[in-house]
Amino acid sequence: MSRVGKKPIVIPSGVDIKVEKSLVTVSGTKGSLSQKIHADMKLESKEGEITVISPNNSKYFRSLHGLYRSLIANMVEGVTNSFEKKLEIVGVGYKAEMKNQTLNLQLGYSHAIVFQPPKEIEIKAETPTNISISGIDKELVGQVAAKIRSFRPPEPYKGKGIKYANEQIRRKAGKTAA
Repeated sequence: MSRVGKKPIVIPSGVDIKVEKSLVTVSGTKGSLSQKIHADMKLESKEGEITVISPNNSKYFRSLHGLYRSLIANMVEGVTNSFEKKLEIVGVGYKAEMKNQTLNLQLGYSHAIVFQPPKEIEIKAETPTNISISGIDKELVGQVAAKIRSFRPPEPYKGKGIKYANEQIRRKAGKTAA
């Protein structure tokens, strides 16, 4: 049995979980999310908790056990609190700003990069060097943050580029004069 999969998921008040065949739908105050699960995996609910049950102890179902428990727990967390990733822009002349619903990035290229986020994601450029990405789907928030970071990943010599707020950039020494 998976250690993660055995833990029950606590369902806060205001969150509704519906299971129809192999589709799990979680709805709460912030919105609703759906996830398809394997047809053999079962969900058992009792007194404000839901538990994922594996049909047998094979390696395949052990891996799915923990996966589906984590996905459903993230859906419950997302519809109650939502998820957020913060990005920092480092570099002279590098900046970000929101115009209408698009993110405009000046990252040292000859052109500005215009990024149109998905409608489920909210992006804020609090300052020209800080970007905040939030939404109810943890996977989509991480995917959008990774996409924005990929426009100019941090380089190891001066640390210029877009990095996560808690990321440590491993620095290298430059060339030394002879």
